[in-house]
Amino acid sequence: MRALVIQHDHVTEPGLVGARLVERGYDLTAVTVVPEDRRHTPDVTFDFPEPAEWDLIVSLGAPWSVYDETAVGSWIGGELDLLRKAHDLGVPVLGVCFGAQALTTALGGSVERSPRPEIGWTSIDTHDPAVVGPGPWMQWHYDRCVPPPGAEETARNAVCVQAFRVGRSLGVQFHPEITLRMLRGWLRDGGEEQCIGQGVDPGELLARSRELEPTARANARHLVDGFLDRVVASEG
Repeated sequence: MRALVIQHDHVTEPGLVGARLVERGYDLTAVTVVPEDRRHTPDVTFDFPEPAEWDLIVSLGAPWSVYDETAVGSWIGGELDLLRKAHDLGVPVLGVCFGAQALTTALGGSVERSPRPEIGWTSIDTHDPAVVGPGPWMQWHYDRCVPPPGAEETARNAVCVQAFRVGRSLGVQFHPEITLRMLRGWLRDGGEEQCIGQGVDPGELLARSRELEPTARANARHLVDGFLDRVVASEG
């Protein structure tokens, strides 16, 4: 089975989600939309592959907003088209943070500024714990999803919808893929200043993440299994 992983920047990787997909028999092919030398000018051009070539698509997070055309430029249109075609073909999509926002936008929902940012580990209220557990999950976002028509809200908290499913696809606002390597990259590339601006101690966040490594791995495995066994395996 072949899975396409869309990495929007050079730091965010499939991480724990990718590891579990490999364990479940998927061969991952990762493509990076914005190379490291264009991080501050991310309005690149990028040709996305056709969704029919894949058994599964994973769209990961990004440090930009789906609706910020000065940042994402023309490539966001190509990704939305890919996700829309995938949905129409019944190719499952797992959207993570920015990926979830792209998924909801592609299918007729929208993205709006969150009433407050979320940075750090939080628990959520879940309507389907067999798919999306209560956490704790790593959060790092300033925007939130308005799910598309016909979507089923799967989890939320006081800030926003935290997970939704539509057809054979699932979008999650949090980061089940997080690893210490990834978090260090986020902190190094501007995240430390963001944390301080939101009253979050970067050192404490890193220490807490190290402490929660086993929990994060177990939660990611549960999410991927729930996605594959209950969402992907459904008739849509």
